[in-house]
Amino acid sequence: MEGRPSLLALAPAAVTVLVMLSLSCSWCGDGVSAARVVAAAADAGAERHPVVLIPGAGGNQLEARLTDEYRPCTLACRVWPLVRGRGGWFRLWFDPSVLLAPLTRCFAERMMLRYDAGADDFRNAPGVETRVSDFGSTSTLRYLDPNLKLLTGYMNTLASTLETAGYEEGRDLFGAPYDFRYGLAAPGHPSAVGTAYLQRLRLLVESARAANGGRPAVLVAHSLGGLFALQLLARSPPAWRAANVARLVTLSAPWGGSVQEMLTFASGNTLGVPFVDASLIRDEQRTSESNLWLLPAPGVFGNTTLVVSRARGGGGGGDRSYSAKNMTQFLRDIGFEEGVEPYRARIRPLVEALPEPGVPVTCLVGTGVDTVESLVYGDGGFDEPPEEVVYGDGDGTVNLASLVAPIRAWSDSPAQVVEVVELPKVSHSGILNDKSALEQIIRIIDSINLNSTSYQTS
Repeated sequence: MEGRPSLLALAPAAVTVLVMLSLSCSWCGDGVSAARVVAAAADAGAERHPVVLIPGAGGNQLEARLTDEYRPCTLACRVWPLVRGRGGWFRLWFDPSVLLAPLTRCFAERMMLRYDAGADDFRNAPGVETRVSDFGSTSTLRYLDPNLKLLTGYMNTLASTLETAGYEEGRDLFGAPYDFRYGLAAPGHPSAVGTAYLQRLRLLVESARAANGGRPAVLVAHSLGGLFALQLLARSPPAWRAANVARLVTLSAPWGGSVQEMLTFASGNTLGVPFVDASLIRDEQRTSESNLWLLPAPGVFGNTTLVVSRARGGGGGGDRSYSAKNMTQFLRDIGFEEGVEPYRARIRPLVEALPEPGVPVTCLVGTGVDTVESLVYGDGGFDEPPEEVVYGDGDGTVNLASLVAPIRAWSDSPAQVVEVVELPKVSHSGILNDKSALEQIIRIIDSINLNSTSYQTS
């Protein structure tokens, strides 16, 4: 995505909000010709497979509540927000007031996670409770702020397109929002929040199937959501997959991470937005477990040099080159020592290989958009923006090699069906509103529905 809301969350916290606000819907409400075909089929009595929408990082609302343990860093954080009712809960993501400089710091400290080395897991900041409301509904992923629908639309165009095709919220159309700051860990390591989400997603898929005549669901996942969907399938028995999931459709999935994530970790990524403190954004984003997950994977990027530091001292530690294979050294040299062990033990084993999902997969990917391919830092080290940025192919956020990684990863498995559809000049977040992308999604679902057979609910 181009900003956190749509990005795999690759973009920085408060800044991604600004990027999301700058996005305009390339076509909203026009409908898709293919949608009319599906609607006509529905009128003719065709049975529909349920659809579950899985957002990317920052792609759904997130609520918070402050407890007596909370220690605000400023007076502004002590009084903001003014919460009345709702048991003290307020919308943490997204609230436009965080764009005001004094409140951006409050937002950042409440979004930060803490790695608990003793428990080998991530937790909220002290005194901050969070929750995701309306699980199973698309309500919190259609708009990031229901009071600013025109500016904060996320999956609304996609959901509306499906409704035009005959789908109905709560009957055969569902949403699976989650706390996108958290990720998953390699086997043998706890990941309480991420694992709980997979269980909720599993139960949602099962209930959607049961409520629709036993027809398995179609999972439609954007960005980081595609990685969660893949892990759900890879960690489930073949019999469960066959019974419950007809196909996985991913939009802009960062299968092997993104080089842009190294920019976020190193110096902070303001995406060109003025008056934003890059270091503040960097400090908040570094704590996100899911951001560690989205660093470039060795299996996709290999030994290719992604970052070069020419600093003679300080943050860069002298002239160094960094690839996906020496990521722990990169984390040390940028001054993020506390991220080294979680990455080494929990994340790197998770991304060493791309597990087969065991169901047919269609990957919709944008191409031909300038995407960060390598970064060069000068004498100022990592406390200054890179002095040179080299761009390559991708969707503006995720590199092409990462977007198409399943082709190579699963090419030797004749049983694994994978289709990659390239969409020229379609960006990471723009794919959610792009007419050609929506037509492809309808094409896929139309084909599944028209070829549907009778299923027995078990």
